[in-house]
Amino acid sequence: MTKVLVSDPIDKAGIDILSHVAQVDQRTGLSEQELIGIIGDYDGLMIRSGTQVTAAVIAAASRLKIIGRAGVGVDNVDVPAATQRGVLVVNSPEGNTIAAAEHALAMMLSLSRHVPQAHAGMRAGRWDRKKFVGNELYKKTLGVVGLGKIGSHVARVAKAMGMDVIAYDPFIAADRAQKMQVRLTQLDELFRKADYVTLHIPRTKDTENLVNAELLRTMKPGARIVNCARGGVVDEAAIAEAVENGVIAGAGLDVFASEPLAEDSPLRTVERGLVLTPHLGASTEEAQENVAIDVAEQIRDVLLGLPARSAVNIPGLSAEIMERLKPHLQLAETLGLLVSQLSGGQVQELELRLQGEFASHPSQPLVIAALKGLLGAVLGDSINYVNASLEAEARGIQVIEVKDESSRDFAGGSLQLKTKGDQGTRSVIGAVFAGGELRITSIDEYPVNVSPSRHMLFTRHRDMPGIIGHLGSLLGEHNVNIASMQVGRRIVRGDAVMVLSIDDPVPTTVLETIKAVNGIQEAHPVTL
Repeated sequence: MTKVLVSDPIDKAGIDILSHVAQVDQRTGLSEQELIGIIGDYDGLMIRSGTQVTAAVIAAASRLKIIGRAGVGVDNVDVPAATQRGVLVVNSPEGNTIAAAEHALAMMLSLSRHVPQAHAGMRAGRWDRKKFVGNELYKKTLGVVGLGKIGSHVARVAKAMGMDVIAYDPFIAADRAQKMQVRLTQLDELFRKADYVTLHIPRTKDTENLVNAELLRTMKPGARIVNCARGGVVDEAAIAEAVENGVIAGAGLDVFASEPLAEDSPLRTVERGLVLTPHLGASTEEAQENVAIDVAEQIRDVLLGLPARSAVNIPGLSAEIMERLKPHLQLAETLGLLVSQLSGGQVQELELRLQGEFASHPSQPLVIAALKGLLGAVLGDSINYVNASLEAEARGIQVIEVKDESSRDFAGGSLQLKTKGDQGTRSVIGAVFAGGELRITSIDEYPVNVSPSRHMLFTRHRDMPGIIGHLGSLLGEHNVNIASMQVGRRIVRGDAVMVLSIDDPVPTTVLETIKAVNGIQEAHPVTL
């Protein structure tokens, strides 16, 4: 008999759908060892955020065909381990879009009209009508950081309310924003000009504590900020201090770096201008029902031999093909990460040139992996193998695919990624050497031969005496250790690129010093 385990609380509508095709067992609150002990009996697993589906759990799941996450994030699932075992992982990427967007808008309105504080006063027997004079959203400027599905919905509703909307998103095409009647701007300008800022971005190494004391000081004194996206993208202590001291007028926070919010958090002591909710963004009856139905239908379909519509790992490929393509997919994603960080600004076009042996492989997984790297450099873990193409399309990025089986630059072929955007054209080429070793073989048509490493520094400079030594000395003075270095040039004393593999990230102050060195034209720290 086909069996499905539901290990987190799930709306009854989802359970009812699964019950038509399988025996459904609801067992919540299981430890990892308890889950390992029983998972071998099940063909499907339905979870929310509570269950941790580790590699050990997946290894014990001898019958498992599909893991369904009733929600968006799959941080609690070891997706690579599932992919290796041929287990499909699905989620519900749009089920709580409206709920999260409406909660952000509710936060804005609550801040503007002091709704929670006025309510508390009424419950305490007071009539503080003059104390809570508010502000209108009409004709105010809203800054939206992140124009994905949720941010875009907030922008549309805000426009309907008469707000002027500006936005920052490195991967939204200008024509797409124009159709939404949203003006794109840089992040620092957005914070300076907006009366309200709403965040709709993932938490990554680049967005962690993005909203800090320094950025808050650039905002208008009457400005307010809302975060219903991810905890940790704002410095909570800095927010509390900024509101308390009148640097900004208020903040609405639904998500926190550590949840539940600590009892001694400085946020709890701010008496006015702050609205806090316990991660309610997706907590509507409609959203809970929507994600349960969406994921349950996908589990049902897969158990009946039909395709899933929102697979997080690469759909339609067997474990055998996945294993064979593994180094090529790793190269495509690595090159995507690299070219994204070299490109800097908005990317309107990505061209993939598959040469030699690369042209003989299924191209769709390589395209998806490249997009995952390109978008993931900024959007982080929210980008996966199924939504990478959808996110690229939503942001107006044109993808061009070129195959050239005749090219024999390397025995195993090569892959070139070329981007076009508001900061020009960038190009990277890579290859897979013997034993699956990845190599970067060209940067902007300058020949190199570099193994990707976690932290790297790329420069373009004039090929002149002393410049390499000067750069090495600067890094040494700031305790940044160089693991390897290579220079690529086309002509002597012309332009050249330098690629440094380093043990630690380059501090921002050091990077600015490097850019100021005579002969250095550009410098880009890269994390792979």
